[in-house]
Amino acid sequence: MSAPGDDWRPSASPERLRQRAALLQRAREFFAARALTEVDTPLVVNDPAAAAPLYLHTSPEYAMKRLLAAGSGDIYQICHVVRGFECGRLHNPEFTLIEWYRVGFSLPRLMEEVEALVRELLGTNAPGASERISYRDAFLRELGLDPLSAPETALAQAAQPLALGGAGATSATGLGMSRDDWLELLMGAIVGPRLGSGTLTIVHSYPASQAALARLDPADPRVAQRFELYCAGIELANGFHELASPAEQRARFAADNAQRRRLGLPVSQLDERLLAALTQLPDCTGVALGFDRTLMLAVGATSIEEVLAFPTARA
Repeated sequence: MSAPGDDWRPSASPERLRQRAALLQRAREFFAARALTEVDTPLVVNDPAAAAPLYLHTSPEYAMKRLLAAGSGDIYQICHVVRGFECGRLHNPEFTLIEWYRVGFSLPRLMEEVEALVRELLGTNAPGASERISYRDAFLRELGLDPLSAPETALAQAAQPLALGGAGATSATGLGMSRDDWLELLMGAIVGPRLGSGTLTIVHSYPASQAALARLDPADPRVAQRFELYCAGIELANGFHELASPAEQRARFAADNAQRRRLGLPVSQLDERLLAALTQLPDCTGVALGFDRTLMLAVGATSIEEVLAFPTARA
């Protein structure tokens, strides 16, 4: 912590800032060697239903898919994104993503490329081993329950060590939690932190209810063609075989809004520009890598603030 009146200084040391610059350069060299085009899309985006308000984006995904639909070919972007209420050792509301899309790539092929980039960035701190494991098998291994079939009461019971809401709040309905709420809690607080110990672990085949913008697996519609990469218990990347059906995407947006209404939250306007672009989206896969977290592991930092010039608290 800096002394009172001293928080004008950056939280990252000059050496950390030099390491940050070197890793950004290494990432660009990685993509240049593979002939991806670097693109630059807006940080400030429109409400698609009105001239105002404007928003800071949480991901460049929608804009990059519009470029893909317009014939850009393989592209990548290194950019700042903003997600509110995320602060902590691994979180800052504003952070850097490396996001890229590959036309005609299978998901396993993209997994290989993500791992190659992470190993390039981690350098000598990269673990020697690699692991591929399904979401279902990760839960079975770490918690002894099947996330695709276990009742909500079993999910709530598995979360009991987290002591949410006190000793009595262990029922599936006691905290107003949905099934996916329980699964995301268990993955974030128990399963995920156990992954990637001495290995780069890729978790694939997430539940269909967590598909977001990914396709469902035609061999097993209970799961989505989605993966995440973990190292040392930290989630670094999230990738999809991208959904190219505007009708299905519209239905998912509508379901999300219905859930928001049930929770008393404001609904989100549908992004009609994205939906229009999906009619022309080529078959592609895409992934986003958290650069700051990767840099933390590469240089042995213990907090994200050590690799940011000015975290939000002193911005």
